[in-house]
Amino acid sequence: MWVTVAWAAMCLLLALVVVMFVCGFIYRLRVAVVPFEKNMKGKTVIITGASAGIGKEAARDMARRGARVILACRNLVKAGRVADEIQTSTGNCAVLVRQLDTSSLASVRSFAAKILAEETRLDVLVLNAGIAAFKERTVTSDGLELTMVTNHFGHFLLANLLLGLLKSSSPSRIVITASTSHRLARKIDPQVLNFENGNYLSIAAYCQSKACNILVTRHLADILSGTGVTVNSLCPGFVRTEIFEKSNNIAAQAQYYVAPILGKTVEQGAQTIVHLAVSEEGGTTTGQFFENCKVSNRLTSMVSDASLAKKVWETSESCVGLKPEEQHF
Repeated sequence: MWVTVAWAAMCLLLALVVVMFVCGFIYRLRVAVVPFEKNMKGKTVIITGASAGIGKEAARDMARRGARVILACRNLVKAGRVADEIQTSTGNCAVLVRQLDTSSLASVRSFAAKILAEETRLDVLVLNAGIAAFKERTVTSDGLELTMVTNHFGHFLLANLLLGLLKSSSPSRIVITASTSHRLARKIDPQVLNFENGNYLSIAAYCQSKACNILVTRHLADILSGTGVTVNSLCPGFVRTEIFEKSNNIAAQAQYYVAPILGKTVEQGAQTIVHLAVSEEGGTTTGQFFENCKVSNRLTSMVSDASLAKKVWETSESCVGLKPEEQHF
């Protein structure tokens, strides 16, 4: 009897694996690919979190198109190796590294100050760095919850600090990596974005940070109306990246091992970032959420709420201590 049960279980497991491989194969077949004929010569691009995953592949793609690419990364040694690799593989020597840790507001301000001192133009700002939430709530030296500041507040501050340069460089673009996991964030209270009320859950923190990415995209698009600067958010899809590997959350770690079977390659995951950075649509459409290189309608009513977007924006200004001289709108 036990032999029969074991055999049945083995057959069921094998069938499940086969189904997963087939689903993954079909998923990858449906990925949109950005045509290569669109070049970016003369353009300057900043990509946060560009030392691995989709950020690295987006940087490689844009370098191959002739852009001057600035890798904004926390680990300079790792980023330096990536820059060398991209230069070698693309033949483009204009791939630079600058230090940025989006979990530190001081690092964000230092990075922005360096960019404003060194750069005369900025054509594309890709806000891509992120982490998967940890099991326990962690607060940074700025008093901000780690997931929220890394994925949302740090990028919110950086976008504000560089808005003046983006506006003077128009037409220009802001591209924000969000996620369809925002759909799991059922409710956002703008007054407790850092989970001060004790209701912290790792999945809630991650999904809320991604929802805030989309809400800020929509509000910022309204603020920038008529300036020549577009801002759009996106979901890269299901991709195996370090964001899952580095988390101590069991669900995130499980995704890391399943993603190679069910998910996209990192090159495929980077395509929507590249689309928004180089396509005509990315330069004319603003305030939208994209999946697979096209506008998505898979948004919850919550992230489509203009009133909530404004409140999240205002709370974010307070949380990062945005100063009058840092406002460029």
